[in-house]
Amino acid sequence: MTPPGFLDKIVPRGEALVQRVAGLPRPVVFTNGVFDVLHRGHVTYLAQARALGGSLVVALNTDASAKRLGKGPDRPLNAAEDRAIVMAAQGAVDLVTWFDENTPLELVTELRPDVLVKGGDYDMAVLPETAAVESWGGRALAIPFVDGYSTTALVARIRAPQR
Repeated sequence: MTPPGFLDKIVPRGEALVQRVAGLPRPVVFTNGVFDVLHRGHVTYLAQARALGGSLVVALNTDASAKRLGKGPDRPLNAAEDRAIVMAAQGAVDLVTWFDENTPLELVTELRPDVLVKGGDYDMAVLPETAAVESWGGRALAIPFVDGYSTTALVARIRAPQR
């Protein structure tokens, strides 16, 4: 059986990724996150991010990077490879990669996106990625969260004793 075509969207860091991003329709929008258990809030956010440009690149935290975020000792629930496959299957997403650092600053600098997008809980003015993107004429903005949706809350609800 032939592997699904969306697997071609998954590109490791390096020269091949830089070349693939350079060939994407402009403006290129970049976002990042753990995206551990994809839910309504995530897919709404991804669609809104994609609508800001000609293509969307999503960078996932590696498992080690995600663990350093302090979301819990057993997070992420899904391994990076699985999260990348689920992300690549999303129609709004053009390319998926990952980063192992605490922030995606190095990756943003390598890829030079036109637009940097983060979730609404970020103060864009203080992020070093914002300064980087603005240094080459790009823009950075936060997209508000869809109220009531978070992976952390979903995990807590799943683990709560049934009444």
